[in-house]
Amino acid sequence: MAVFVVGALGTLGAGAIVGIEAWVALSMAGLLAVASVAERLAREYLDDGKLTLDEINGAFSPFAKSEEFNLSSDDEEGKSKPKHQK
Repeated sequence: MAVFVVGALGTLGAGAIVGIEAWVALSMAGLLAVASVAERLAREYLDDGKLTLDEINGAFSPFAKSEEFNLSSDDEEGKSKPKHQK
């Protein structure tokens, strides 16, 4: 849902400028954002037949506000925790 909203809101103004109805512009942009994430996940899966947490985070990273905090899959308890990246 968040990927859809982030992708859609970026094109709302552009659609209004060229005369495209708002709901059409929002729908197309949101669907393209979701398709972009799905494509990235599919490409990562095709590499080795599995998806790691880092690969999943990478697929969503173009839509993230900041990559300062990210989930890491290599903690000692086996649970994902936010990890500060330098």
